[in-house]
Amino acid sequence: MQVKTVGVLGLGDFGQTVALELSKYGCEVIAIDNNAKNVQEVSDSVTYAAIGDFTDIDLLKDIGIEHCDIVIIGTGTNLESSVLAIVHCKKLGVKQILAKAKSLTYEEVLYEVGVSSIISPERDSGIRLASKILRNKLDELLRLDENTALIEFTIPAEWIGKSLVELDLRNKYHLNIIGMREEKGGPLLTLSPNALLMDEIILVAIADDNTFEKYDYLGYFA
Repeated sequence: MQVKTVGVLGLGDFGQTVALELSKYGCEVIAIDNNAKNVQEVSDSVTYAAIGDFTDIDLLKDIGIEHCDIVIIGTGTNLESSVLAIVHCKKLGVKQILAKAKSLTYEEVLYEVGVSSIISPERDSGIRLASKILRNKLDELLRLDENTALIEFTIPAEWIGKSLVELDLRNKYHLNIIGMREEKGGPLLTLSPNALLMDEIILVAIADDNTFEKYDYLGYFA
């Protein structure tokens, strides 16, 4: 399996955290922002960092966004920029695009233009994860901001022998799977949506904190 390549467009606090942490997890990360200081903050850690306007499709071509398995649009306040970035990424053949959105209206627009999934940290404040859930059900949890987390968890027994397509985790549980590990601390690997999940693999996902409360994480995965 290949190491996953992730593009991060927009390097505010959220985008920087995503870029730096995914790099630590073994991803190849291409990061871009029009603020030189923000780019400098991640340049020593990511695979490639560029200063520029991520709504410029020629720039996206130059930095190799078409080679990304996933692109994460880290700005949620400028709807026009997010829309243009999504449209350009789709034109370049990116299959999975995640975008941050500040409101339900933004979400509706971004889904209309073809975003794969939304990260909505401003909606449904979720700083209520019980320590029992963290200890017993998640291998790792890293907060990306107040309401969004990067998580690792060993798959439940009910998922063994099923594919991500069959499980439909994104729609059912708002879990955006970005890769897998074969063992704790191992490299982050690409996981085909049609591959059958095997026992003891570790899934890595981005999710809203309230995902776990909304879908009774403790009960479902027990």
